[in-house]
Amino acid sequence: MTDYAPLDTWIDQHFDEEVAFLQELIRVPTDTPPGNNAPHADRAATLLEAMGLAVEKHPVPAAEVAAAGMESITNLVVRRQYGPGTTIALNAHGDVVPPGDGWTRAPYGGEIADGHIFGRATAVSKGDFASFTFAVRALESLGLPLKGAVELHFTYDEEFGGELGPGWLLKNNIVKPDLMIAAGFSYQVVTAHNGCLQMEVTVHGKMAHAAIPTSGVDALHGAVQILNALYAQNTLYQQVTSNVEGITHPYLNVGTIQGGTNTNVVPGKVTFKLDRRMIPEENPVEVEANIRQVIADAAASQPGIMVDVKRLLLAHSMQPLPGNQPLVDAIQKHGLAVFGEPIPAMGTPLYTDVRLYAAAGIPGVIYGAGPRTVLESHAKRADERLSLEDLRRATKVIARTLVDLLK
Repeated sequence: MTDYAPLDTWIDQHFDEEVAFLQELIRVPTDTPPGNNAPHADRAATLLEAMGLAVEKHPVPAAEVAAAGMESITNLVVRRQYGPGTTIALNAHGDVVPPGDGWTRAPYGGEIADGHIFGRATAVSKGDFASFTFAVRALESLGLPLKGAVELHFTYDEEFGGELGPGWLLKNNIVKPDLMIAAGFSYQVVTAHNGCLQMEVTVHGKMAHAAIPTSGVDALHGAVQILNALYAQNTLYQQVTSNVEGITHPYLNVGTIQGGTNTNVVPGKVTFKLDRRMIPEENPVEVEANIRQVIADAAASQPGIMVDVKRLLLAHSMQPLPGNQPLVDAIQKHGLAVFGEPIPAMGTPLYTDVRLYAAAGIPGVIYGAGPRTVLESHAKRADERLSLEDLRRATKVIARTLVDLLK
């Protein structure tokens, strides 16, 4: 039987160093948009190399980055080869949504208070840059004869879908692990997640002076009719239930809207962007066709209105692959031992770039440092934070899991 105590002790002894590493990562912003992420990759590589970890930098060509609406991406790969056997990838993303308003602590300060570290990307998912890195270092500290390999995949395109992050590494045959663990939270091991369709809808009318509105066609009024039709779909979606624990039903959100030129002008153009979450049982092609039909029908009821619909993202759901069971079993075993409570295997309503590994036939799960819920983490909201004890314990779970699978 493996003695995990030396592994846990090493992590405890180096935990201050792990927290300092995370603070350095938080202090380099990676707001996406605009998506200027190469500076963070450079800083992360410098810190990793100072630990004795050789880092491969894989810059994505500028034209591909610009076409995706970002400024720079350099994906990082660290390979630790121990011998023939299974290669396990640990993937976390460094890009993150802008901080927004309402913060009571500096978004890029990495401030520590009340047992938490605060800052944008602490929980999603720079925290797992730290947990994964220090789990590998702890694994190697034991000096055990190991088989296989571990790879760190630190990528920078999760917020825009992942095609230039894990998708780009896989497409270019830079990586092809046998198993993978992606950044997640500590109290569940996620084996499936929703898909996501994002679309941009532009409603065209005809501008006119507000004093003679009948000489124009009000694009905003047309957009309201389309939006009402789309929101009505949410009532229907509640009647559709997923069989995956942790996932409920589909839903739709309109996240941005803009249009018009001035208060005294009938708006000639309005644009909004929608996000449609798809449960694993849904067919993405059918979902997109339905949304387009709803928009077209609503627009047809408004004389003079024309509509352009552009797909921004089609992220398929993550379906569990049978080969992920060794990961699930090990994480559940060590999660119970370290956290003192069962760690359920379940789905999540989020969508992530982990689906790209699954689509490439690589079994994986989502597990890492974080609280029980996204809401508790404040991810994508003000005052995002990560419990230091969750970080410490998740690092131990990952390190123990690696020992089990590579010894």
